[in-house]
Amino acid sequence: QVQLVESGGALVQPGGSLRLSCASSRSIRTIYRMAWYRQAPRKRREYVAEITHENTTMYADSVKGRFTISRDNARDLVYLQMNSLVPEDTAVYYCNADYLDFGTHTSSWGQGTQVTVAS
Repeated sequence: QVQLVESGGALVQPGGSLRLSCASSRSIRTIYRMAWYRQAPRKRREYVAEITHENTTMYADSVKGRFTISRDNARDLVYLQMNSLVPEDTAVYYCNADYLDFGTHTSSWGQGTQVTVAS
């Protein structure tokens, strides 16, 4: 199983920026999709953004134009650059990886990192 560790969460003022990182225990070249999700208090976990092994990216409408997902294959890291943050972005952000594990489609999750947007 792939182990994922998120970092970079913090308290930031509205309009500010943060960059989250997700470190993978396995080469991300072998992971066909990596994504970020988030879960705000008393809400369901929601999709934020994804990047495939072919570098195709997709975003939730709520973050399009503000967030950018990217990957560093050499360091086995995936990033989420978040700009123009608003209080509604406050949530625990989770990294997710979809990959083949001995031929079986498998999904792994990190423990999450807290992002709080407040003045």
